[in-house]
Amino acid sequence: MQEKKNILTYEGLRKYEDELHELKVVKRQEVAQKIKEAREQGDLSENAEYDAAKDEQRDIEARIEELEKILKNAEVVVEDEVDLDKINIGCKVRILDLEYSEELEYKIVGSTEANSLKGKISNESPVGKALLGKKTNDTVEVETPAGTFAYKILEIQRSK
Repeated sequence: MQEKKNILTYEGLRKYEDELHELKVVKRQEVAQKIKEAREQGDLSENAEYDAAKDEQRDIEARIEELEKILKNAEVVVEDEVDLDKINIGCKVRILDLEYSEELEYKIVGSTEANSLKGKISNESPVGKALLGKKTNDTVEVETPAGTFAYKILEIQRSK
């Protein structure tokens, strides 16, 4: 079975590469030093600092493994080449919620990068999926667990 591609914007790719570098170069050294210092305190069976450092080390290694997997299967969207005639991954879209007459702005990203608090919605989310391929002035209905919503697409632009 082929692993799912992780669709990333260039910004997302850089963020994950930077985090991976930070974990491998800085955090690994820091936690190794903590473990060394805790070992020097003697009896490890009742050494809370040693246990905490080993837990931290385990978390760091798990995150490194996760990031390497994401990056290994990454497919980067070149945002400068995104077709602005229709909504695609890597573009920013301004929509109007027809029920509440509220303008919303989202950046469409792959599921790995999605963060609704920062206005980044996944191409796999109900809203993201409904918007993909649509054009300016189109109206879309989106079925979500919270009900059906209607949006009018006001503008499609590059995310930069």
